[in-house]
Amino acid sequence: MTSTTSAPPEDPPEAPSALALLFHSARANLRQYGMLIALVFLVVLFQIWTDGTLLLPNNVSNLIQQNSYILILAMGMMIVIIAGHIDLSVGSLVAFVGAMAAVLMVQHDLPWIPALLLSLLIGAVAGAWQGFFIAYLGIPSFIVTLAGMLLFRGATQIVLAGRSLAPFPDGFQDLAKGFLPEVGPYTQYHNPTLALGLCAVVLLLLREGRQRSRQLALALDVLPTGLWVARCTALTAAVVAFTLTLASFHGVPVVMLVMGGLLLALGHVMRHAVVGRHVYALGGNKAAAQLSGVRDKRITFGVFVTMGVLAALAGCVYAARLNAGTPQAGLNFELEAIAASFIGGASMSGGVGTVMGAVIGGLVLGVLNNGMSLVGIGTDYQQVIKGLVLLAAVGFDVWNKRRAGR
Repeated sequence: MTSTTSAPPEDPPEAPSALALLFHSARANLRQYGMLIALVFLVVLFQIWTDGTLLLPNNVSNLIQQNSYILILAMGMMIVIIAGHIDLSVGSLVAFVGAMAAVLMVQHDLPWIPALLLSLLIGAVAGAWQGFFIAYLGIPSFIVTLAGMLLFRGATQIVLAGRSLAPFPDGFQDLAKGFLPEVGPYTQYHNPTLALGLCAVVLLLLREGRQRSRQLALALDVLPTGLWVARCTALTAAVVAFTLTLASFHGVPVVMLVMGGLLLALGHVMRHAVVGRHVYALGGNKAAAQLSGVRDKRITFGVFVTMGVLAALAGCVYAARLNAGTPQAGLNFELEAIAASFIGGASMSGGVGTVMGAVIGGLVLGVLNNGMSLVGIGTDYQQVIKGLVLLAAVGFDVWNKRRAGR
């Protein structure tokens, strides 16, 4: 008879430490966190360099309004790049839609709301026209949108006959230069802005709590309670500081509400909707997406229609800010939008990026432009610095991919 001895029980695996979880989270989101850290660094640098001018309430509001049209274009451009395409026509489409809006309101006395809706419709038609050639005829997006860039720029010159049309109605100008009206009793701060800031804090905390509960229910690794509370506290403090800054001037700019709505809607679609997942799949591996049942032509067509509408909205915002439709509007806007997308985490191979990342990339460029102007750096050196920043961002993306592959 043989006797068997049982092996001693193995020790249960140790739970990852708080530092290990934090390090793992940072590595998993290295590109997004890196750009966010770069944005914070730039803000601190120029705040010190300009003796506190950068974060003055009036300059913060000006920074938002000054870069609003680029941020709107960057959101759409990010989706186009995620789908594996590019759009070189958005700058010219901005000029064309602004010109058409000027013709409708200045020459034909059309009220500004119908004119705005017609302008967005023009952008949708332009996007559908380009999307048809790209999706259904198989012509590369680079060629189609390059042709669109020339076509819409020439159409702008024809519509305006080489001159500017102005002025626009006050309601239309408020789209780019207006603020939420003040209501309620007099205080030192803008009451509606305080209310919006409070709502933003509540929604942020609810989102963080719901996300943590979902991760715990799926037995995923989460940050320890102390670090999670510190994260929520830091986010809340940032929102409160930003809210008080805006509320101490004229309040929330109208165009910021427009951008906030777009960010929430497009971010939700790209993260949670089926069509958003199909866009990522199409950009990541088109052949595999087709075999999985993704209707690639319809998705591509929809992406360019969305880009056309966003370009039209950016054109209206830019025209409202200038209070004129001008033939030279939108010059190099496509390059700014593409740069913001790549700085914010897009990949040339497609399938990578977030709408929020595009906004962060646009803000990096906006802070750079505003800060360098405040300290007196010339436009020639500004172009050199922005080019180096773009090169560094793409180089960082390449390095990050190679590190992940190893």
